[in-house]
Amino acid sequence: MFLIYADAVQLTRTLFYIRGEPKRHAMQHFPIFMAVAGRRIVLSGGGDAALAKLRLLLKTEANVTVFAADPAPEIQTWAQQDRLTLHPRGMEPGDAMCAVLFYAANEDATEDARVADIAHRDGARVNIVDNLSDSQFITPAIVDRDPVVVAIGTEGAAPVLARAIKRDLEEKLPAQLGTLARIGKTFRRAVEVLPFGKARRDFWAEYYFDHGPKSLELGEDAVIPALEDHLANTLNKSEEVGHVDLVGAGPGDPDLLTLKARKALDKADVVIHDRLVPHTILELARREATIIDAGKTGFGPSTPQGDIDALIVEHARAGAHVVRLKAGDATVFGRLDEELDAIAAAGVSYTIIPGITAASAAVATIGQSLTKRGRNSAVRLITGHDTKGYADQDWRALATPGEVAAIYMGRTAARYIQGRLTMHGADPATPVTIVEHASQPGQRIHTATLGTLSDTMAGVTGPALTLYGLAPRAALDAVETLPLQEVAQ
Repeated sequence: MFLIYADAVQLTRTLFYIRGEPKRHAMQHFPIFMAVAGRRIVLSGGGDAALAKLRLLLKTEANVTVFAADPAPEIQTWAQQDRLTLHPRGMEPGDAMCAVLFYAANEDATEDARVADIAHRDGARVNIVDNLSDSQFITPAIVDRDPVVVAIGTEGAAPVLARAIKRDLEEKLPAQLGTLARIGKTFRRAVEVLPFGKARRDFWAEYYFDHGPKSLELGEDAVIPALEDHLANTLNKSEEVGHVDLVGAGPGDPDLLTLKARKALDKADVVIHDRLVPHTILELARREATIIDAGKTGFGPSTPQGDIDALIVEHARAGAHVVRLKAGDATVFGRLDEELDAIAAAGVSYTIIPGITAASAAVATIGQSLTKRGRNSAVRLITGHDTKGYADQDWRALATPGEVAAIYMGRTAARYIQGRLTMHGADPATPVTIVEHASQPGQRIHTATLGTLSDTMAGVTGPALTLYGLAPRAALDAVETLPLQEVAQ
């Protein structure tokens, strides 16, 4: 996990949280920033582990107290400089009274357990260095651009990864970021004349990434006048209509989301998504974004398309940056044209951001390609049903040997598809592969033939893509390596 927070005293009141795990895995540690100015923090220990924690704690305005029978010279120097209070002895009951945090850093398991018990009894929150299971809180890796602070934590699972992220952020965050934040803090109340939400967010984004850095090059005295001009120009702008990004979310694996799609989610004020878009992708949207489920279920409860069109237009006309998030590729069985017609009629600008369609993800999982020289020079992307029921196709052409088709939404139509193809002369032994939850953690691959399609599909419960005319490469390789008599059997 990783969070950014601009000031311990609510400079931005904004918390960004990104997790790489599926939502079902709950956080063991909730990331917060604690106000410690003028409050007591106690540490027990005087060696290297204590020094490492104290270098961080002394960046705060807390009243730091150290108990150590043999403190390192650096700790003694800090005490002489009045940066901390040093008691050259071991801890005793009552020493952690009124402490908001306590660190056991003795590098001795027995002593750490003893002092941690004292601190617990005194009512302090306890961290035992290098003992995650017995600690009540953890200290993240920190990138300091005072008052901008970036904290990186991994639930104690991967400290090396946290340090690597810290190193990358140290290189990417300019030193002037803290100066801009301090100046911006003094200007926050003036910006309250702007409507809450997108208008203020856009104002600050332009300040931090455009007007602010440019004016700072002229000196700190030039920043406030530049802010005043920027605010006046923003107030004079006429109310703008929003924008719609029609985004393909891919087959479900967040790593298969395009960079352009991720950027759109990062800018979105409103995300209107399909039922098949997983939480792991929705969590990539801005935390302040409004998330609207506009899911459809084949032959089941669905949000009417007209209602979806109206939602998109309503939010865009209100000035929002809308992301219409569709599973797979928005241009493949995504009702895209109907939404485009509504958007264009409303005079709203739009961008289509393609995604990896489910057929591409499914065929990749079985080690095959959709087209192959000498087998098929064309592939059909078809749907099992449409708004009128089971979808009709050119079954005679599809029944020709060597034909390949990727069948979307074919679970409930499996028996119908099987019957139509058989009726038009397709060989019942034609290979069929069903890929359930393609590219996602719950992915399952079901091998079948046209003759067993409906029976095999009965065991499929999740969203599935049917690959007609294709078998997994591993299965074909196994057959080719069997002795001839075994193949005949």
